Amino acid sequence: MTLFDVYPINNITISRALDSYVWDEEGNRYLDMYGGHAVISIGHTHPHWVQRIQAQLGQIAFYSNSVVIPAQQALATKLAELSGKPEFQLFLVNSGAEANENALKLASFHTGRKKIVAFSHSFHGRTSLAVAATDNKAIVAPVNETENVVFLPFNDEAALAACFAEQGHQIAAVIIEGIQGVGGIVAANNSFLQLIRSLCNAHGAVYIADSVQCGHGRTGQFFAHDAAGVDADVYTMAKGMGNGFPVGGILIAPDIKPKHGMLGTTFGGNHLACTAALAVLEVMQQQSLMANAAEMGRYLMEQLSAVEGLHNIRGRGLMIGFDVEGPLKDLRKVLLNTFHVFTGEAKPNVVRLLPSLAITRPQIDEFMHALRAAVEQLTPAPIHNHNIGPRETLLVT
Repeated sequence: MTLFDVYPINNITISRALDSYVWDEEGNRYLDMYGGHAVISIGHTHPHWVQRIQAQLGQIAFYSNSVVIPAQQALATKLAELSGKPEFQLFLVNSGAEANENALKLASFHTGRKKIVAFSHSFHGRTSLAVAATDNKAIVAPVNETENVVFLPFNDEAALAACFAEQGHQIAAVIIEGIQGVGGIVAANNSFLQLIRSLCNAHGAVYIADSVQCGHGRTGQFFAHDAAGVDADVYTMAKGMGNGFPVGGILIAPDIKPKHGMLGTTFGGNHLACTAALAVLEVMQQQSLMANAAEMGRYLMEQLSAVEGLHNIRGRGLMIGFDVEGPLKDLRKVLLNTFHVFTGEAKPNVVRLLPSLAITRPQIDEFMHALRAAVEQLTPAPIHNHNIGPRETLLVT
């Protein structure tokens, strides 16, 4: 049997990982500045995370949501503490796509409506409704196509206001990433998020804050949306929530009432997943990783700004992107294959940096040393014209 070939992969086999480093099967060490799509939040195989999962395995690994699972309430309590949203409710799932799928479904249940507002260059997942709200026709199968999703230009306040003026009575939800990840590290303007909040209030729609990639402390705040100073109705989470263990969730405002059977999942909220997610939050709190993300992010942005050839350096905390063009278009390949540094990309020419929230200044310096060397290697040497004629001689003293 062969594997279904849908992933463009690097010919590297990772056999071991620790902190911000991974090693291939030949023993070569790589600096991980991408964390497997922003998944590694507290560092690879963090000892506290490993110990908590091992201890849980020795007790019980799984039972369904037909019984009381105390770890779920423990996780909800810790999430309330770190997120600053104690009045919200928690529903646990397995992934970011499933989180967004359930958030959209919940908004439709709550409002009795069908229309969803999404934005250009958005990415919300690959399941049926989540992918229908994703602005990438290449991954939307015919069965996913629906007239219920309206795409508007990102950060266009006039277009959003006009849409609500015309269709506000039909809109169930607005879904938006606080900072677009796959879209190229593009932040939603605070005023745009504030307008979403006010329009949703006025028209009875649900504001869904997709925080799958930009949440869980990555920007220095628990949710990137928090920068706007308004609450969403639903926050979706995954990626860094489990530090590599599959887990996702949605935080739900108190005015959205649950009903038995309206949502459900077999594996969501299982004992191991909750334990992994709890361990992540415990490490984040003990090591002040949100503050570290903000501080290291500022330092990394300062260092990047001094490198010639990098354009439009942007982001917040440890969610950073920049554009590369011309001779630097292969920068990621050179960083990986020559200097053993993992980075991410967004089409067509964006390099994405999403390292562990525990990354240190020496590790950033290590990355910058490799980056400068890679840029130098890819940049053509300047041609010096000394205006020497065919019969002239250049004298060197």
